[in-house]
Amino acid sequence: MFIIIEPRDTVADAYRAGFEREGFACTTFAGQDFNDWLQSLNPEDLASIQCVILGEAEHRGSIASLIRSMGRTPIIALKEDRSLDETIALFDIGADDVVRKPAPVRELVARANAIWRRSDDNRQEFKAGRLTVHFDNRDPTIDGDPLELPRRERQILEHLVRHRKRRITKTQLFNAIYGLFNDAVDETVIEGHVSKLRKKLRERLGYDVIDTKRFAGYAFIGESNHFEVKPPAWLEQRRSSDGRPPVADRPVGRPPHLSLVGSTDGRSHAS
Repeated sequence: MFIIIEPRDTVADAYRAGFEREGFACTTFAGQDFNDWLQSLNPEDLASIQCVILGEAEHRGSIASLIRSMGRTPIIALKEDRSLDETIALFDIGADDVVRKPAPVRELVARANAIWRRSDDNRQEFKAGRLTVHFDNRDPTIDGDPLELPRRERQILEHLVRHRKRRITKTQLFNAIYGLFNDAVDETVIEGHVSKLRKKLRERLGYDVIDTKRFAGYAFIGESNHFEVKPPAWLEQRRSSDGRPPVADRPVGRPPHLSLVGSTDGRSHAS
């Protein structure tokens, strides 16, 4: 999911529409309201944010500092003119990249992917045995031959690979692919996407590379079927009174998550 921080509605709405046309979830904030929302966010849901596009909002420095203090989410700052001083100032407050407006959506996506590659051992792709996963919107390859995947399934695979060796819950995966504020689609759609993706990979590879645990979530395991993956925090916290680990196949209520609603003007707010 991409976040646009821009006080001008026309500019914010144009970028949101552009990202959605390219198949990416996107939401917008006017400025300081983003800080309030980010601080109320479950830390595990930070993984759903692919990049923050920082426009001409007030208090850009405090916004960038807060993002940087909470993780490695890429920040791309937009600027109006060619001023070198402004460019340097934006890098100084924590931006990973600075782009002059108007910046095409496809360019912003490519720059965000490049930032992620630099932060992931400079790799432009990830190899797990015969499977190669790319992070530039190309289909994965098996033995060098492309495996054609629908956009959503490819995005799910890329997200699981980026966060490999840890469990991603259905809600977290939905937020990453469809956005935190999408009420038009039920999160159970993720189950169908993952099922189809696992089947296609298994038919070509002969084994599963995505592990599923009921109520615990999904994890990319590559060639190995036997290694520990970190469970989601809400599951770790559910321990019985005698100190034994929680029983994952008998949930007690729903895992905690942020209640989010969309306003009538298309801007999103936390509730």
